[in-house]
Formats: sequence, C-alpha cells, structure tokens
Amino acid sequence: MSQVASLPLLLKQLGLTCMLNQWESLQQQAIDDQWSYADYLAQLAELEANARYQKRMTRHIKESKLPPGKSLSQFDFKCSPSVNQQKVIALSENISWVKQASNCVIFGPSGVGKTHIACAIAYRLIELGVRCLFTSTTSLVQKLQQARLEYKLPEMLAHLGKIPLLILDDIGYVKKDQHETSVLFDLIADRYESSSIIITANQPFSDWDNIFPDSMMAVAAIDRIIHHASIINITGESFRRANSSIND
Repeated sequence: MSQVASLPLLLKQLGLTCMLNQWESLQQQAIDDQWSYADYLAQLAELEANARYQKRMTRHIKESKLPPGKSLSQFDFKCSPSVNQQKVIALSENISWVKQASNCVIFGPSGVGKTHIACAIAYRLIELGVRCLFTSTTSLVQKLQQARLEYKLPEMLAHLGKIPLLILDDIGYVKKDQHETSVLFDLIADRYESSSIIITANQPFSDWDNIFPDSMMAVAAIDRIIHHASIINITGESFRRANSSIND
C-alpha cells in the first residue's frame, strides 16, 4: 500500500477526524495555489485544532448547564452604573484567579443582573479552557443532602471538586435547616483553596446567619469564601420590574 493510499487509515487511527475529512480538498487548493508542504500541513493542523476547540466548547457549555443568552455583550452596563465593568471584564478575561482557587461573590437585590454577570464570566472562561458548572444553590444542596443520606457525600464532593469553577446561584434561598445547610458548609469547606466558586446573593454577609443553622458556621463559611475573593455589589431597581412597567 502506498503512503498516500494509507493516509486515510493513519489519520483515522490517530483520531484526526477533521484532517481525514479535509486533506483531499485542501490538497487540490495547495496544488492550485502552489503551497509549500509546510503550508499545506499547517493549514490541515489549524483546521484540526479549530474543529477540536469547537467540539470542546460545545461539550463544556453543555456540561456547564449555563442558561443561554447570558454573555457580556448582552449585559447593559449603562443601565447598571453601580457595576464595576472593568472588574467584571478582568474576571472574565483572566483565568489566573480560577487557577489560584479564588472566589467571586455578587451581591444585589433580585432582578439587577447578578446571575447574568456570573454566567457571562463563566461563558468567557469556558472559551479560555475553564470547565464550569452552574446550579441553583437550593437544587445542589438538595442533591448533596440526598448524597449524604445515601452515604455518598464524599464521592459527590470529589466529583464537584474536579470542576474548577462552580456557580452557586441565589444562595439566600437556601432554607435554614441543620441538615441542608450543613452540606452547603461541607461544599464550601471542601472547595476552600482547591477550587473556585462564584456566588450570587441577595443577602449581605451580615444576614447569612439566616442561611446557616448557627452563627459560628456562617462565620466559618464566610471566612473561607472571602479569604481569596472578589466582591461585586450591584444596586438599583430590578430590570424585570422595569421592563414589566414599560411593557404595561
């Protein structure tokens, strides 16, 4: 078998699917445009790299469970003058804080864009190669509690620990219950200085004793979160309420 005849088989064995699909058509273009061998190989390699990047992006976005339509370009910073736009952009464009297992807490009343900003940061970080997972805090706490009842909490925490960035949305809606919020503390403690968290909250830290069953646990959780953290405070009226008024 000639080298050219064996090329499709070799590319398939190597898992170079895009190169397998494109080498013949690109070969004709290389001949027509008189590319060097190196140029032809570079073009094939670039196609393969781009295809793999797109597949990885698609896989990681699906894995992240991020709600759609929450990019930075779709957030109107002019309607939220209290938001430090440069800080948000810096968090979305620099993965070093995730590598250092730092956190981000976004405070604000309901409807001012906390979730949008958290998701926008996560979407951009996925583009930069960071795996993320978005969840409502209430939903995750229920799953953690079920795992504890089944004696599988360490396994679940270990699984979540493999995801560099966890977005806990609406932490203030977790019920103050000994069984539920103790697993939330376990999660925060497990990720301390090992993995990052973005938290959205409509309650300031001073009210977190309404989330955790006792003030000592609340203080310990806050201490772990803010030890390495960026804080974003959003003030103003609800976008949803304003839009509702306009539509009325």
